[in-house]
Formats: sequence, C-alpha cells, structure tokens
Amino acid sequence: MITINSDGLRDHVGFGVAGNFAGHLEQAGEAADFATVSAPADAPKGIFPFYVPAPAANVPAFLTTFPLSATEIALPAGAENLQIEPEVGVLVHFSYGPDGRVSALAPHTVAAFNDCSIRTPAAAKISQKKNWGPASKGLASTGFAVNGLGRGGGTDSLRLASFLRRGAEVHAYGLDSAVTDYSYYAETLLSWIVERLSHQTGAPETPLEPVGAFLAAAGSPAGGVIGIGATRYTAYGEATYLEPGDVSIIVLYDGAVHLPETVSEAVGAGRTDALAAASVLAQRVVAV
Repeated sequence: MITINSDGLRDHVGFGVAGNFAGHLEQAGEAADFATVSAPADAPKGIFPFYVPAPAANVPAFLTTFPLSATEIALPAGAENLQIEPEVGVLVHFSYGPDGRVSALAPHTVAAFNDCSIRTPAAAKISQKKNWGPASKGLASTGFAVNGLGRGGGTDSLRLASFLRRGAEVHAYGLDSAVTDYSYYAETLLSWIVERLSHQTGAPETPLEPVGAFLAAAGSPAGGVIGIGATRYTAYGEATYLEPGDVSIIVLYDGAVHLPETVSEAVGAGRTDALAAASVLAQRVVAV
C-alpha cells in the first residue's frame, strides 16, 4: 500500500465516468438525464468534471474549489438527499499530443473513492451535483500502486465494498463487486476516456460538458483523479440518504487476500486497520 496526500492533488484535474456499472443510474434516479445522449447500451454515458484546478472564463467557478477529503463529507444546509457513490478512484498521468489533446492515460494508483452526489433533479449538468464546496468528495489516504488497469497490472483481484455506520449500526450500502465487473475497464475504458476528452463537447439538452476544453483551460495538467463509476446499491443504500454523524466507509480490497465476509466483519467491528491489503475511506458526515 502507498500513501496518498490529497493536498498534493490540488494541481490535478478531477473527472468522473457516468453510467459505467449496469443498473446504477436507474437506482440513482438519473437514467432519464441521459435520454438524449447517444451511447451503446453497455457503454458509459459520458465524462463529467468535479474539479478543475485553475479559474478560466469557460469553466464554472464552483468547479475550481478543491473538493477532496479523506476524513469528512460536508452536508450543506438544507440538503436531505446526499448519497454515497462508492467507486474506484484512478490516479493517472496524462500524455498530450501535438494538437494539445490528451493522447494517453497512464494509471499509477487506485484507491477507494466517494463520488458523493446531491440528487438534484433540477440540475442541468452532472457537475452541479458533484462539487458543492470543500469535502464534497472523498479519496482514501492509502492506495494500491498499479501498472495500468489491464491484466497483470495489479487490479485483477480487487473488489469494492461500501457501508454506512449510523449510530451503533453498520449497513452494507453498495453491493460488494469485482472491479473487473465495470462495463468498461482496462484498455477499453482508457481508450474511451481519451476519445471522450477529445470529442465530448456537451450540449444544452444533455447533462454533459466540454471536458477537453476544461482540461485545456486548466493549462493541460500533468495528472488527474478519475472516478470510474459507482457500483450498484443494496436496497438499504438505494433508499438511505446521509445525515450528520453518519460515517461513510468505502473499501477497495484485494479479494485474493481478504474474503467479503472478512471485510464486512472488520468494518462492523471498527477494525479496518486489520485489513492489510485494503484502501479504506472513512468519512464522517458533518453539517455545514
């Protein structure tokens, strides 16, 4: 396991992948948002920004607030519909071509990531549900060093689980899932992201935005944090929104080392430190 210093990522761009796990958009009540987006049935629907590290005329100002925290999730006043979005967060190096566009991604670290979202039906763009200020996103302080996302790169046996601690009770929030169960993964996913960064322009009738233009406006940063999609919820997770005092727990772990039952037991006992091969993100929900 390697240490991740969130503050050291302030010069990284933050992107997310929408609709990369079968059934999640339907559970989140967001499938209709993408009705006008043309994409194959099994493909992600697009990329959205959650952080752009430099102010620019064409970038919404709220996206320039650094949102990552390893310890807290901020619950804005009046918000009653925040949900955990358990994801694999991938830290990448960008390569740029002569035309200034991204030509390749080189993943070097994966970690537990919380793409926490406000379920706001009136939001015109996905990003408006994603960054409402500091501590609106989560990235674990430890992760796995990887050499890409393909076979043999270090992610083959990784699994993702998530939980909510409310008072003395702990509930499974997302379905324990293999990372290889993402609709798009490995080179398929990386190539798709490169293509979207070049060609996704967004349009008034879609929730998508011109992510490549945002990247250029930020000065073509060398690195990025990419949430590659939220897994499906349990029945509890689908119906339960965050409250002050809750603790969101996301565990990215090596399934060749730990069994799902072992992970669940460790979370329930408050002993995730005993999970030697796991990236654990525990965030307390704090009202602001």
